[in-house]
Amino acid sequence: MRYAEPHPPDPTILLQRLRTVRSHSVALAAPLSAEDQCLQSMPDASPTKWHLAHTTWFFETLLLGLHAPGYTPFNPAFPYLFNSYYEALGPRHTRAQRGLLSRPSLEAIRTYRQHVDQALEALLESASPTCLMAIEPILRLGLAHEEQHQELLVTDILHAFWCNPLLPAYREHPGERLGALSTPSAQAGHTHAQAPEWLRHPGGIVEIGHDSAGFAFDNETPRHPVLLQPFALADRLVTCGEYAEFIAEGGYQRPEFWLSDGWATVQAQRWRAPAYWLEADDPRLALAHAASHATASGWHVFGVHGVAPLDAGAPVAQISFYEAAAYAEWAGARLPTEFEWEAAASLPGLRQLTGQVWQWTRSSYEPYPGFVPLPGAAAEYNGKFMVGQRVLRGGSLATPAGHTRPSYRNFFPPPTRWQFSGVRLAKNL
Repeated sequence: MRYAEPHPPDPTILLQRLRTVRSHSVALAAPLSAEDQCLQSMPDASPTKWHLAHTTWFFETLLLGLHAPGYTPFNPAFPYLFNSYYEALGPRHTRAQRGLLSRPSLEAIRTYRQHVDQALEALLESASPTCLMAIEPILRLGLAHEEQHQELLVTDILHAFWCNPLLPAYREHPGERLGALSTPSAQAGHTHAQAPEWLRHPGGIVEIGHDSAGFAFDNETPRHPVLLQPFALADRLVTCGEYAEFIAEGGYQRPEFWLSDGWATVQAQRWRAPAYWLEADDPRLALAHAASHATASGWHVFGVHGVAPLDAGAPVAQISFYEAAAYAEWAGARLPTEFEWEAAASLPGLRQLTGQVWQWTRSSYEPYPGFVPLPGAAAEYNGKFMVGQRVLRGGSLATPAGHTRPSYRNFFPPPTRWQFSGVRLAKNL
């Protein structure tokens, strides 16, 4: 039997995709001053300027350096400054000190991006069909990688602004959409306080993982069978109003709802509410409202548009795995496993699947049976982090449109709170 030869990718499509993704990163940084773009508010976050440079370094190192004949690196010091965690690619600047990189300047980083973009476009326009087939996988990986950093750019600057006593807004106008960050339908994701509907799944043997159609990260493969017991999933996300009831009933003072590590974290960090919630007597709230002479009452929430009164119908966000699990225990339910979430994603009536908050699952971030990392330096992309983390599914308001799919596996350590992370409940049948 003879098999048809695979068709080389269309360079015009790849070129347009490249321009769309790369220009969106620049657009996300546009509202920020040069001072803003140098901020690093904690070791887990990175400056905006660093995100812009690191995503460029990725293309320069893993694509141009290997496939563009005669390519000259922009600056021989940049691999040290902007390598993130790739041990195979040499030493790098300490992660927790990225905020000290006032030099190179923001203008130099912009020039760096232009230099690499021009080289990428020249390569795509001149590459042979054989070369195009060789570079397409790493190009698509680089674009997906940059989309991940686009979301991190937003969440990291939001945390930096949260640390500012003035609580400045990333976007000034409350009605302003975040560009291509989310689809129009995702913006209409708020819900009323009616009880959620429980969508039943019969369980059984289900196929989990990427189905090989289109791009996916290596951690989504290989597709494999999983046995599920019958379960039900809430048709919507937990709201701020519902979470406020948990707080009002002493949720943060009652250890019976918490995992041991979670309760220890609550005590050590003195958590009393989600990360970006403020009570009416918080002095920062007075500063934030000073310009408008507004009077604060009740809970307020800080977000991309600054501070606003709590929207009881909005999905609760900026909570850790520990808080999500404690809320589920208080509500008489539990968190879904990542396999339950993926199996239920096709159920009719399931709302707010993506475009609002990432949804914590009860699953540890582990390799699938038969997992094989990507070849070369990209082997470090996912597999090395498969320990001590929890899987989140879905997608948030800061996730670029089209970036996720039902098999997508996000992951963070259990205490993480600066991401747009929330709760969808599950229960046994």
